[in-house]
Amino acid sequence: MGDQARADYLSREGIHDERVLEAVARLSRADFVSEDARAEVAADVPLPIGHGQTISQPYVVALMTQALQLQGHERVLEIGTGSGYQTALLALLCREVFTVEIIPELARSARERLRRLGFDNVFFRQGDGAEGWPEQAPFDAIIVTAAPSEVPTALLSQLQRGGRMVVPVGPTWGTQELLRIRRAREPGALPRVESLLPVRFVPLTSGSPPPAP
Repeated sequence: MGDQARADYLSREGIHDERVLEAVARLSRADFVSEDARAEVAADVPLPIGHGQTISQPYVVALMTQALQLQGHERVLEIGTGSGYQTALLALLCREVFTVEIIPELARSARERLRRLGFDNVFFRQGDGAEGWPEQAPFDAIIVTAAPSEVPTALLSQLQRGGRMVVPVGPTWGTQELLRIRRAREPGALPRVESLLPVRFVPLTSGSPPPAP
């Protein structure tokens, strides 16, 4: 499936944000996976990227991106750089992306890949994603591409009032819920939480990087 063909497929599947569809059409998913995985790159399925991690299926990537409701001026925090595909999509849609990856090898390869592809509005940190990036907070939007068992309070505190966070939450071995959390504009008011769909993500690793498989 070519890039425009993928965007057309996602449109038929219910992705309606034209900016997201245009960004998908501009990116080649094949640039973000290994040679071994490229035979499956056209399929709407997750693909392995090494170190026990995956690149999510394109529909889920597009849905999560659409749920952030980006207009172009935002500063976005991404937890879980992975291969950099989601990062690149965000970089086409907002002003700045701050991305955190706990696995050193993935952090390094994603940085090299995105620099090679010409993205200069992405800032990288190798470290514990559950802690976010407090020095750069607050963020207009936060996206988490691995599943914690509950919403990390550190991330919610780094979200701008009125901002949106999209995060899969649930057990490692079971169905998780993809949530969109809107932080209230009024001090003291509770955030609004919406469930978007059931998903299965790799767990969010906190603390030390996981051992190589």
